[in-house]
Amino acid sequence: MKKTLFYGIVFLLSSHFACSQSLPNVELNEDWTQKITEIAPDKTSFPFEKKKKVLVFSLHTGFNHWVIPHSEEMIRIIGEKSGAFEVIGSKDIKEFEKKNLAKYDAVVLNNTCSIGDHRNLFWDVLKANTEKDSASLMKEAKSLESNLINYVKKGGGLMVLHGGNTMLNNSWDFSRLLGGSFDYHPKQQDIHVRIENPSHPLVQAFPADGFTHKDEPYFYKNAYEEGDFTPLLYFNNSEIESQRKGSEKTDGKTYVAWIRPEGKGKVMYSSPSHNAQSYQNPDLLQFFLDGLQYVVGDVECDETPIGK
Repeated sequence: MKKTLFYGIVFLLSSHFACSQSLPNVELNEDWTQKITEIAPDKTSFPFEKKKKVLVFSLHTGFNHWVIPHSEEMIRIIGEKSGAFEVIGSKDIKEFEKKNLAKYDAVVLNNTCSIGDHRNLFWDVLKANTEKDSASLMKEAKSLESNLINYVKKGGGLMVLHGGNTMLNNSWDFSRLLGGSFDYHPKQQDIHVRIENPSHPLVQAFPADGFTHKDEPYFYKNAYEEGDFTPLLYFNNSEIESQRKGSEKTDGKTYVAWIRPEGKGKVMYSSPSHNAQSYQNPDLLQFFLDGLQYVVGDVECDETPIGK
C-alpha cells in the first residue's frame, strides 16, 4: 500500500512538472482545422505524376503526445490541399502486414511511442491482446518490424514525426533505418532551429536563419552516432538548458531533422513538433509537404551522409 501511494505521488509530481513546462493543449476543432487549412501550401514545391497514398499511423502505447490528432490532421490537410496525397489514418498494427503495406506509397509514424523494457510497440499490442507465449509474441513483433524495413528497402517511403522514433527504440535495425534512436529530452523550451545547408531543396521553405519555436530538444543514441543520414535542421547544444547531468553538451550541434535513402526507399525524420502551436508556422507546413514528396520519390537531392 505504501509503495502504491509513493508511486502515485511521484506520478502526480512528475505530471505537474511536465505540464508546467508545456504549452497549453489546443483543441482540435473546426476553427483549428480551418486556420491550418488557410495557411497550408496550396501546391507542391516539386512536380508529381499522380496522387500518392499515405498511411498516417498514430497508435501509442507509451507517452501520449497531445499533438497526435493534430499531426494526423495536419498531414491530411497538406496532402489534400496540395492535391498530391490521399491520407489514411489508422491505429491498427495489421497495417504492417505485407499485403497492407503494399497499398501505400508512404507511411508516417505519428508519435508512435512504446513503453516498458522492450520499447517495442508491436510487442506491447500483441502482449495486451493475445494469450501466446512470450517467444511467439516477440517473433510476431519482429516479423512486423521486418515488414516495415523491407517495405522501405523495396521502395516505400517513411516519415517519422517527433516521438515516432521510440516505436522500436531498442532495435538496432530500426535505429539504422531511421538514422538514430531516442535518448532523452530536457524540459520544453524555446529552440532556435537552424538550417544545416541553406541550398538544400528540402529546407527552401525556411528563412536563412531558421525559426524559433517551443519544443522538446531531443537527444539521440544508437545509430545516430554513425551519422548515416543527411542533416536538414539542427540546434546548437550550448543553447539547450537543463541537459542531463553528467552528459551535458556545451559545444557542437544536435540534428532535429534529416533524410536518408534505404535501398530503393526514402526515410525522413523530424523532431518538430511536440506542440500543435508549431503548425501555425506555414514554413513548417511546407517543410512537411516537401518531406512527403521526398519520401515518395518526387525529389532528387543531396543524400550525402555526414558520417562519410
